[in-house]
Amino acid sequence: MIVIGSDHGGLELKNVIIRHLMKRDIKLYDAGTDTNDSVDYPLFAEKVALLVATGEADLGILICGTGIGMSIAANKVPGVRAALVTDIFMAQMAKEHNNANILVLGGRVIDPETGCKLVDTWLDARFEEGRHSKRIEMIDEIEKKYLKQG
Repeated sequence: MIVIGSDHGGLELKNVIIRHLMKRDIKLYDAGTDTNDSVDYPLFAEKVALLVATGEADLGILICGTGIGMSIAANKVPGVRAALVTDIFMAQMAKEHNNANILVLGGRVIDPETGCKLVDTWLDARFEEGRHSKRIEMIDEIEKKYLKQG
């Protein structure tokens, strides 16, 4: 299952991506928001990130105006590798090299067609493992080191 969430700045793109993923017959959970009213993106980033980190969702997609705030907030949750992408190459590398478990998009900086292409590229890519596994383990160790200090 994929969990998807947005703030008001990402709502329009989120709705387009939901329709696109439904056509691909992908099981989804919409974590909100569902209105254009101003909301605080960290709430939605945390909700999606926790569902991914706990394994309740396989992957996540987050969308705010630029994607910057969502990616910063989501990456505060241990076990999350949220990648903000703006082009096809970044979407592919986010999965192949970084095994990103959350894709982050900017609803005000990419058009709906590009957004759907980025999602498809990320979903269809596969983690290459090998030397990249070692680097993911290194990232995990950094996370563990600083969690112990908290």
